[in-house]
Amino acid sequence: MLVDQISKIYIKTHFALNDGVTVFSWFKIDFIENDGMAWGTKLSDWFTFISDRTAKLILTLFRIVAVTGIGFWLVDVTKKQKSKMLIFAISIIFAGALGNILDSVFYGVLFGDSHMQVATFLPENGGYADVLYGNVVDMLHFPIWSGVLPEWLPLIGGEYFSFFDPVFNVADVAISTGIGILIVFNKKAFKEDSKIDKPEEESHNNLT
Repeated sequence: MLVDQISKIYIKTHFALNDGVTVFSWFKIDFIENDGMAWGTKLSDWFTFISDRTAKLILTLFRIVAVTGIGFWLVDVTKKQKSKMLIFAISIIFAGALGNILDSVFYGVLFGDSHMQVATFLPENGGYADVLYGNVVDMLHFPIWSGVLPEWLPLIGGEYFSFFDPVFNVADVAISTGIGILIVFNKKAFKEDSKIDKPEEESHNNLT
């Protein structure tokens, strides 16, 4: 979580919104702000009768409830001494979720607007949004390959394609990694330690 927040604060205080820098041909730093869920999806996109502001509040409150539940789960598996893999996976999911919640809850009041300018920390005129209405900072972009797909491919042949377009952050990496561990190593993560009490064998010397 510390690495996540350091990276976000650095981006907020050194880049204007939509600015970036190419590190390698396949890796870029592109500063965007996400006021929705994964891939920028909003609840108001699905439920058109909900305003964007209400959708944002519902999403932030849901995230708080979710991370609280994950926190209790982490405490529970730790107390019960479950597998180290399970504890590690839940830990990084919790850290990642908490990192994004800090953005949603506090960044609106801690930072100024980033449009066409570098945001200031604790601006005199107040931040760009109220508490609970902040945007999540994303910056990691891996455009590994882009080009026109071969004509022989069905449906998508001849179309321009780019992999991998989504921009994300360190917290997203932690969450995805934790979930991936739980899926791929499901049996090992959720295994129950079988404690079999083996009676001590006593050696008796029989005198004949």
